[in-house]
Amino acid sequence: MSSEAGSRSGELELRVDGEPVRVRAGTTVAVAVMRARAGVTRRSDRLGEPRGPLCGVGACFECRVTIDGRRHRRGCSLLCAAGMEVTT
Repeated sequence: MSSEAGSRSGELELRVDGEPVRVRAGTTVAVAVMRARAGVTRRSDRLGEPRGPLCGVGACFECRVTIDGRRHRRGCSLLCAAGMEVTT
């Protein structure tokens, strides 16, 4: 699908850990990560356990990812943008 066709259908493409992910405009970064990484946004500092969004409103900080080089961004509170680079 061309990028023009994607725009008309309300879809956009971003990358999660280097892999392309297509989502609808208005989708949060946390949802894009869930689609790409089965819900794992990071690993706990202490034990390395998989972590993922819990509250969905930015209060728990479990959805933290790096977006376009900026660390500790709350994915559940930010909308996806075309070309965005997300690192879990």
